[in-house]
Amino acid sequence: MTVNRRGAFGLALAGGAAAVLRPESGQASVTVPVSCPGGFPAHWKRGFDNQRIPDLGDGTFLNPLLSGDHPDPAILKDGADYYMTFSSFESYPALTIWHSRDLVNWQPRKAALTRNIGSVWAVSLAKHAGRYFLYIPVKAKGGDSIFVIWADHIDGPWSDPIDLRLPDNIDPCHAVGEDGSRWLFLSRGDRVRLAEDGLSTVGTVEHVYDPWRYPVDWVVEGFAPEGPKIHRHGGWFHMLTAVGGTAGPPTGHMVIAARSRSIHGPWENCPHNPLVHTRTKAEKWWSRGHASLVEGPDGDWWAVYHGYENGYWTLGRQALLDPVEWTADGWPRMTGGDLSRPLPKPKGGQVVPHGQALSDDFRTLDLGRKWNFFKPAADEASRASVADGVLSLTARGHSPADSPPLMLVAGDTRYQFECDIAVEPGVTAGLLLFYDERLYCGLGFDVERFQLHQYGTELWRSVNPHGRRLRMRLTNDDHIVTVDTSGDGGRSWTRFENGIEVSGYHHNVRGGFLMLRPALYAAGSGTARLRDFRFRAL
Repeated sequence: MTVNRRGAFGLALAGGAAAVLRPESGQASVTVPVSCPGGFPAHWKRGFDNQRIPDLGDGTFLNPLLSGDHPDPAILKDGADYYMTFSSFESYPALTIWHSRDLVNWQPRKAALTRNIGSVWAVSLAKHAGRYFLYIPVKAKGGDSIFVIWADHIDGPWSDPIDLRLPDNIDPCHAVGEDGSRWLFLSRGDRVRLAEDGLSTVGTVEHVYDPWRYPVDWVVEGFAPEGPKIHRHGGWFHMLTAVGGTAGPPTGHMVIAARSRSIHGPWENCPHNPLVHTRTKAEKWWSRGHASLVEGPDGDWWAVYHGYENGYWTLGRQALLDPVEWTADGWPRMTGGDLSRPLPKPKGGQVVPHGQALSDDFRTLDLGRKWNFFKPAADEASRASVADGVLSLTARGHSPADSPPLMLVAGDTRYQFECDIAVEPGVTAGLLLFYDERLYCGLGFDVERFQLHQYGTELWRSVNPHGRRLRMRLTNDDHIVTVDTSGDGGRSWTRFENGIEVSGYHHNVRGGFLMLRPALYAAGSGTARLRDFRFRAL
């Protein structure tokens, strides 16, 4: 990889050729072969900031559909448009809506939830009688529940959250019966009826379905029936459910199916279960599950679900796309195998540029679509403002443990990001890889010293020779993290003495279902000013 001073970079190809990619130009024009754990071929095309994208430009695509942490996909077909959102947990603004017209190329739009109501788990995105609804399960200190918000346009404005007072269930799925009744199907095979307007419940939660059981000798995290998704097709109501646990062993999570002629049951388990299941840890995608069915632009059928990339729990659960066919006896069947190879794209639909640039000139403050705060206070957004290409970030707390950082979702296995940072006296600021308030790493500085962050702890280290302003660069190269600093705007760099290995910074060590994310932070008292944030996948 070569980098020039203007931000363009060349990627060496076989035979000495190179493709020049510029952050401002958008999509790349080449497909780049790289190696993967287990020897899987991976010919991802490159897009904004050299990030991998699924559309190979030759009528095929290669998973992941959306790289990085995009778990529990909730998808809605709305005419020629597709909308999708994901569990956002402790990140706010939350529930960014993504848009596509071909199921492969996606762009982020706006975040639907701006007020912190707790940790947001697997949601349901629905449209009924011309109105959009999001049913949002939340884990919070004040008690768990399911909320609903609604809007008359997908970009909002969305309503304030309404508490449906359902404390003991997660993973709602909105469904409409053959008689027009509205329901939320819930984890564990339960459901509850909704009022006609969808903004309150009627009656109590009832148990309606006993999920299929896998053989007792399968290695799983736990039974954990969750994530029901209801789809009507061919005169049947089809229910897809996740069992086996979300993380844990790579062979745990799976997709099972059941169907009924009526929304009221009885439900018949599919004789071909499970529809999706990672059978060995040698496969490209681990813990595959939590699937939804969706009709493609040309009338074909697909499933979206999530999985962990082999060797990269740190990237969280990534969104995957699997082609579906209907069997002679009327059941859905996934046909993409282990998803390690390119697959034919859905036919039809308009192609849009995929993803977004993570580099930022701070001409605007892109909260919700690009940047998110972690566990923000009610006034957290007031800490950040932009003017003349400068992000002003008011310091808070004593360290990243109590100073919510600004975070990005970066979905490549190797990447680098850098930024010009200036601090006032009393401020410590810098770059991080952030999992949560107890597990992060990176480097900060004040006007006198450097502060090393490792394993979620702080150590004051060597004297800072640059004073109040420097340029900092953090590289994550297959879980090996290095930090460099520059006092001359990036013309020359000095490697910080401590390297860090981060392959264990993930859910199966820490819990929380999160990912390791690039982040900016400012702690103490005063303001940090950040300029020219550049990101590139390597």
